Amino acid sequence: MDQNALKRQVAQAALAYVEPGSVLGVGTGSTVDLFIEALAASGIKLAGAVSSSERSTKALAAAGIAVLEAGQVESLATYIDGADEIDPRGNMIKGGGAALTREKIVADLAARFVCIADASKCVDVLGAFPLPVEIIPMAAPQLIRRFAALGGQAAVRAGCVTDNGQHILDVRGLKISDPLAMEAEVSQWPGVVTVGIFARHRAKVALIGAPEGVRTLNFD
Repeated sequence: MDQNALKRQVAQAALAYVEPGSVLGVGTGSTVDLFIEALAASGIKLAGAVSSSERSTKALAAAGIAVLEAGQVESLATYIDGADEIDPRGNMIKGGGAALTREKIVADLAARFVCIADASKCVDVLGAFPLPVEIIPMAAPQLIRRFAALGGQAAVRAGCVTDNGQHILDVRGLKISDPLAMEAEVSQWPGVVTVGIFARHRAKVALIGAPEGVRTLNFD
């Protein structure tokens, strides 16, 4: 079974976590694109959705789903999004699609983060996938030096400007054994908008697509 088929499996399985009549948080990425397709075909009626990117906003609108601004809602029951990596405790690296800041804002509104991913995204320790960090451009040189002091090799992602008009650093060579502590540390560095470690906003549920079927992981 190819990776796209695995993504379709989990996209379909995620429909079980959609509450009819609710406002749903919707993330970004190739697996989420397939989820939006499945949602549109399901006939489930929503009061609306809060989207984490311009890409998902366009897809939701094309599916006839009303898109609300984050500021229009006080809370969400569920946020459904993918991950670039997820560890055994539900901590994630996100931001391969450069939408990490808006993803974290929407995740913060939600009581439950449902992660949808294929089995290749499961790791014992975060860091094999380059860690995305959204930054203010003028801070790039000093942030590259700070990551070097931690053993990481950071580089500005070529040709990438986020929906917020900022740049992305991709940091290679890190072994993130304490995701919550590293998220807290990097988040306070001047010039960092958001770090793509989702530990404070980790998954409550992960739907993992594997050749033998969808595995459901629940995290405390």
